[in-house]
Amino acid sequence: MIGTALTKALLEKGYDVIILSRSKRISSQKKVGYAIWNVNDQTIEEEAIAKADSIIHLAGASVSEKRWTKKRKKEIVDSRVKSGELLVKALKETPNHVKLIVSASAIGFYGPDPQIPNPKPFTETDAPYNDFLATTVQQWESAIAPVKQLEKQLVLLRTGIVLSNKGGAYKEFKKPLRFGMASVLGNGRQVISWIHIDDLVRLYIDAIENEKQQGVYNAVSPHPVSNKQLITEIAAQTKKPHITVKVPSFVLKPLLGEMSVEVLKSATVSSTKIQSEGFQFLYPTIESAIGNLERGEIF
Repeated sequence: MIGTALTKALLEKGYDVIILSRSKRISSQKKVGYAIWNVNDQTIEEEAIAKADSIIHLAGASVSEKRWTKKRKKEIVDSRVKSGELLVKALKETPNHVKLIVSASAIGFYGPDPQIPNPKPFTETDAPYNDFLATTVQQWESAIAPVKQLEKQLVLLRTGIVLSNKGGAYKEFKKPLRFGMASVLGNGRQVISWIHIDDLVRLYIDAIENEKQQGVYNAVSPHPVSNKQLITEIAAQTKKPHITVKVPSFVLKPLLGEMSVEVLKSATVSSTKIQSEGFQFLYPTIESAIGNLERGEIF
């Protein structure tokens, strides 16, 4: 979802894009190429690395697609860690002029809010939590970190819930409205730190074009909202007749397993750092973001 939107935006700005793929693909677009990589075998087409000025690392198995079985957890971790290790290996072994690596990360790095509302939102300097997602994010970031020893600029975007019409959480939030229900999860007080897909794409491009950026940034909007506020706003802007239904935690736990902890988790995350460096959000509020998505203007 993010890669598709980002590719579109990069092409509109005149960039050439090479997409890493697990199988041979032929591009129908003049400025888009494909190169094969195999994360498990730790192989990658050298030409892709040799040609690149910047690398955007988005690889990683979906966290929400399947239940967190032992096997799935390993896939979630390995897909992130091994892909990062492969990029580091390729940059070490292949002559290149890559200046910058922008790597996806996640606000799962942080723990739950100590209280709701949280008067002190999580910032980039806060310590990591100790659950599955937090340890996964730590390994993810550590796998790509050695590029700094190769004198490459590294930017890590710890991303919140991405709102897009092309997939991800937004479509799931909207699904119950088809049946006339606005589904609030748990008590609905848990805070969601979110970002509109267009602002996230702009953050990636800003990282490419802004040579001053370095290190970790929270990729979240300036105005996180509660689950209840989010669902209520979606219902209001879709203008469909509905009743509000609370889905209690004891129903979610058997349905989702361990993943239910994340669905019910409250995490208030700060965007102050990226804003202090001049980034301006197009959709800073949930009203503006959902309004745009419902009008279908972008992505």
